[in-house]
Amino acid sequence: MSPPPSRRVGRPRAQTRPTSGLEPREEVLAAAAELFTTGGYTATSTRAVAERAGLRQASLYHWFAGKEEILATLLEGTVRPSLDIAQGLVARAGASPEARLWALCRSDVALLCGGPHNLGELYLLPEVRLERFAEFHRVRDQLKSAYGELLAATGPGAALGAADLSCRTDLLFGLTESVILIRRADPGRDAQALAEATADAALRVVGVEPQQLARFADEGRGLLGRA
Repeated sequence: MSPPPSRRVGRPRAQTRPTSGLEPREEVLAAAAELFTTGGYTATSTRAVAERAGLRQASLYHWFAGKEEILATLLEGTVRPSLDIAQGLVARAGASPEARLWALCRSDVALLCGGPHNLGELYLLPEVRLERFAEFHRVRDQLKSAYGELLAATGPGAALGAADLSCRTDLLFGLTESVILIRRADPGRDAQALAEATADAALRVVGVEPQQLARFADEGRGLLGRA
């Protein structure tokens, strides 16, 4: 009598996705990023995400507890790389704070606009106010604090009182994240050109004179090139 056929080990896919080279967990995140930004977060089910990733729905729960955890992971992924760069720039005391701030703004915008999907739009979801997303807000607040620290170290920033410094930090951070709406209105906008224009505008918000912009921008590009 022949032995019974062995059962397949692992989590079978529900359908075939084009070869991407991604691990299943990353496939889920890529699928969710696409569906959340095109079809809407509320309208997207975990079943739809799993099917788009080429997985069975039960397999998705091996990596994520549910849709909120997927969204939280996507959101945190939009700010953690910028925070890493920001902390490195804050610590680089040998460079001018104006150039470091320019570099932070440029890199932050490039990261927000660099992926295939405008994940920054997800910041506007009412669900993001829930306690489940506290870690995203904590990391984002740390990033904003780095903007404020660099601003306070600039020549114009050093002359500001606490209230004005807080207001100017809000303006800087809001300027950077405004590219989310620009990208939504004009998806084809050149991301690198937008990043440089935003960084220049950030220094003008700080109070840097126009004739100094080119020097700080050149220094800032050098900092990013050595990052």
